[in-house]
Amino acid sequence: MIMSKETLIKSIREIPDFPIPGILFYDVTTLFKDPWCLQELSNIMYEMYKDKGITKVVGIESRGFIMGPILATRLNAGFIPIRKPGKLPAETLEESYDKEYGKDTVQIHKDALDENDVVLLHDDLLATGGTMKAACELVKKLKPKKVYVNFIIELKDLNGKSVFGDDVEVESVLSL
Repeated sequence: MIMSKETLIKSIREIPDFPIPGILFYDVTTLFKDPWCLQELSNIMYEMYKDKGITKVVGIESRGFIMGPILATRLNAGFIPIRKPGKLPAETLEESYDKEYGKDTVQIHKDALDENDVVLLHDDLLATGGTMKAACELVKKLKPKKVYVNFIIELKDLNGKSVFGDDVEVESVLSL
């Protein structure tokens, strides 16, 4: 079954006022629970990155932990988690940032990447870009060869792509 991007968009559940009033939350778990949607997302992302030489897929806690490992397996790459403070057991680097409704910090193991890696950073949604920008800065501290950034959904009106430099290719499967 070949599914259109419009069908994928229609499969996303919208939850108003979550996690705080005024935020419209796009719930991608509805995409993950449908085997056809999950396969289509996997296929689309694989096609986007199959020729980029990706050696590591880095997923951001927590929804980046779903498609990230799937994509890593398909790309014959390793998977690296970026987590909230106190969740990684070995020595870490961290980056703090402001987000739409608060402040947060992300961490990565110091030995997760090296200068030979071509990295694909993945998360579910690009809004203002704060979380991924922090994750990208964190990854760059480990000096990989190249960094790509990917999202399932981009909220175009929030212009999140603008926070990234020209050295980072930012792509999304779906735009809302």
